[in-house]
Amino acid sequence: MSDTPRWRDRLLPDTLRARVMLMMVAGVLLSQLLGTAIWAWQLRQNAQRDAKEAAQQLAVSAAGSIRFFRDLPAQYRPILIEQLRTMGGTRFFVNVNRAHVMVPAINDSSLASAVTRAVREQINAELSGSATADAAFAWPDNLAVTDDGRRLKDLPDNWVEGSLLLHSRPAPLLVIQTEFEPGGWLLLATTMPDPYFLDNADPLPRDRLLLQGVTLLTVLGLVMLVARGLTRPLQVLAQAASAFGNEMHSNRVEETGTRELRGTARAFNDMQARIQRFVDDRERLFASISHDLKTPITRLKLRTELLDDDALRADFHEDLDELDVMVKGALQTVKDTQIHENIADVRLDRLVERLTATAIASGAQISVDLPEMTVLGKPLALKRALGNLIDNALRYGQRVEVSGQVGDDAASVIIRDHGPGLPEGSLEEIFEPYVRLEHGREMHRDGSGLGLGIARGIVAEHGGELGLRNHPEGGLVATVRLKRQPAAS
Repeated sequence: MSDTPRWRDRLLPDTLRARVMLMMVAGVLLSQLLGTAIWAWQLRQNAQRDAKEAAQQLAVSAAGSIRFFRDLPAQYRPILIEQLRTMGGTRFFVNVNRAHVMVPAINDSSLASAVTRAVREQINAELSGSATADAAFAWPDNLAVTDDGRRLKDLPDNWVEGSLLLHSRPAPLLVIQTEFEPGGWLLLATTMPDPYFLDNADPLPRDRLLLQGVTLLTVLGLVMLVARGLTRPLQVLAQAASAFGNEMHSNRVEETGTRELRGTARAFNDMQARIQRFVDDRERLFASISHDLKTPITRLKLRTELLDDDALRADFHEDLDELDVMVKGALQTVKDTQIHENIADVRLDRLVERLTATAIASGAQISVDLPEMTVLGKPLALKRALGNLIDNALRYGQRVEVSGQVGDDAASVIIRDHGPGLPEGSLEEIFEPYVRLEHGREMHRDGSGLGLGIARGIVAEHGGELGLRNHPEGGLVATVRLKRQPAAS
């Protein structure tokens, strides 16, 4: 069950615009295919029905002509044929031959085969076995109508003009032959009532396919416009949300488009305004707390100096120092995670070199091996985040190694110390405010437990990740992963 969405996501495009276009084009294409298939099936059925009905009528007429020539005295037959050729009076081209004439039949059409079969069966039924008829469709251009091989198109125009279509766009001819007497073959040639009925056998000619293609391209163009109109406001909303998350500065989204889009933009603008008010109120609150608490704490420290009991005075000093550290730490947390500065390209390799230069000069064991890596972010905020991590590594690990990895879309700074590491169950807990493990309190009593949380908050604000893990050979590894910007050439 869980694999189905995964496979569906792999097969479908990644963007909403592409998915909308795919679904709409697929729907139009499917409807066209189904509609064309149903239309073609109905057209074939109608064409076969109409052609068979017309064939039966032609067969009855042809059978009557065959009986008439059979019963007509032989001396009158040439006179009648000459009269029909020059004056008309029948829909058939008529000729009497001494042998059966070979006809180049049209055999690539199932509709033509069905019609000729119906003609033969109807004529044979009308003649009641007194004669058998042969029928076939042929093109007039290469149709021979005499036993000496003379073709229809070579005959005088007035012989055939009145009964057959031979010019502009030739139509297939139905050729019927029967031996109405020994050594006497009657040849009848005519067109169907619908001369171009074979066109109905191919319901998808080139011009119709071209029309279908033009229709699909037109729909595709309209779908692109519709998809762009639907997804463009979402892109604007995503950009505004990203900018607000990075800069914490409200950028109103224009409330245009459909009712749903206007409602979404309005809700987003209201949310931005509420968050902005909350952030501003929090900053004012902490500024007030800073101002209001510093004076009482200082006053209490002065009053403790008046105590005569040295032990009690020391306890008071310790409590007040702890309170002072907590207040300053809370204020620093707000300041460090809400840094109002412009976004710029930041060279992480140079930033780390500056952060470690002083410690290296003072004799700290730090090795730095970073490739050139550039990210988009707030320089001062990233400096504080990486500085906190490097300071922690130096404080607890004695020896520190800083390395980096650069991928197609991300850059990672890896800080490893050679200290005691952390219990596996505390790798996430350590990011919580004021959380300090036992060995941390023993090694450095002046810490506040806020540095890692501040660092993770800054990295998260930049759309990155900060993770901790224990190294197999001992020590702690902190990995900062940030979206990468290509280095300037």
